Formats: sequence, C-alpha cells, structure tokens
Amino acid sequence: MNYKRIIPDAITCCNLLCGCMATFLATQGAFAWAFCLILLGAFFDFFDGMSARALGVMNKVGVELDSLADDITFGLAPSMLLCCYLRPLIGWLSVLVFLMAAFAALRLATFNVDERQTTSFIGLATPANAIFWGGICSMPYALTAPFWMPWAILGMSFVSCYLMVSNIPFFSLKIHNFNWKDNSLQYSFLIGCVVIIGFCIFRAVQYEMWQFSLFAGTGCVLWYVVINLLTLKHRQS
Repeated sequence: MNYKRIIPDAITCCNLLCGCMATFLATQGAFAWAFCLILLGAFFDFFDGMSARALGVMNKVGVELDSLADDITFGLAPSMLLCCYLRPLIGWLSVLVFLMAAFAALRLATFNVDERQTTSFIGLATPANAIFWGGICSMPYALTAPFWMPWAILGMSFVSCYLMVSNIPFFSLKIHNFNWKDNSLQYSFLIGCVVIIGFCIFRAVQYEMWQFSLFAGTGCVLWYVVINLLTLKHRQS
C-alpha cells in the first residue's frame, strides 16, 4: 500500500469532518464555534492539495473527494448556519438559503472541468463565500436588528449564489515573487486585510465580545470582492 497517498486524502477527510461538525453546531445555535470549524476546514482544504503535490500522489480520486468535502464544509455548513440564524426571524422561508449549497456544488463541479481556472478563478470561490457568511452569523443581533435586516441578508444570499457561478474573473492570492509591481493587487488586498482584522480585534477587546473578531472574515471577503471588481477592467485590458 502506498501510505503517501493516504496523507492528502486523510487531510481532505478532516476538512469534511469539520464541515459535518459545523453543520451540527449550527443546529445547536453555536454559530461562532460552527464558523471556527469552517475556518479549520479551510485550513485543511489549503494543505490537502499542497501535500498531494509535495508527495507526488495527485490522483483523480483525491480531486473528487476534495470537491465532495468542500461542498459539505463550504456549501452545506454555511447554508445551515445561515438558515438557523435567520429562522427565528423569518420562519420557514429561511430554508431558501440552502440554494447556496446547491450553487456551491455547481461551482465546484464547474471548477473541476474548467481549464481556464488554473491561475485565477471564474466566479467567487466557495471557501470565500463560506467565510463571508460565517462571519455574519457569528455576530448575535437577534431581535435587536431592524425588521428589514433578515430580509436583506436573505437577498444577499441570492447574490452570493450568483457570484459563485458567474463568469466574473477573481484574482488569485498566489504571490510568485516579492516584486511590488507584479503583485500590487495581492499586496493591496493583504494590507487591507491586516487593517480589517486589526480593527475587528480591537473592537472585540473593547466590548469584551470575542465573536466580533470573527467578523474580520466577512470584512476580508467583502474587501476581496470590492477590490476585484474595481480592478477588473484594468486586468482585462
């Protein structure tokens, strides 16, 4: 038996298990902890492909397993999280957010067969979408929110579905050298993320509410979408 081949698949399964546990915790109302497991799943998702390339054991089974795990962790888990978050406010209509799980599956299947997505992305990546919603659901607003807020969030979930399967190019975060000119977009994004994370941590300490630090995930993804759209025409020219 090739034990090297087991390592990447085991890491992928850890990603899947994080998604399963996050889904369960969402049903228990432990939204912040569910989001932490989604973040942990993203960590495993980053290293499974890297380990497969480093060990030279890339295979089709691993690719398919990775997509299945990603749909659980970055499709089903954030959908359940958002559904349970909105249910006390909008009732059974909250199940409409499960469209995200379906669109995440479609986005992952498309990614597997789309040869254009080798150095950049077409459509919003599923981990970014999951992190965006995980950060929002980590902020307890309950009945103190304006009456229109849950409906606005529901509408935003439909927008995220569109972004995942859209033909909008999204830049990659990979940095191939340390030259500012070649990586100015990536560096600008990272600087913005540092500011956002620092602000969220400061507010979390100020109000003694650690969940606010998790909102940095939403802020960073929003910054990623904004800077991508602002520079889209320049990158295409």
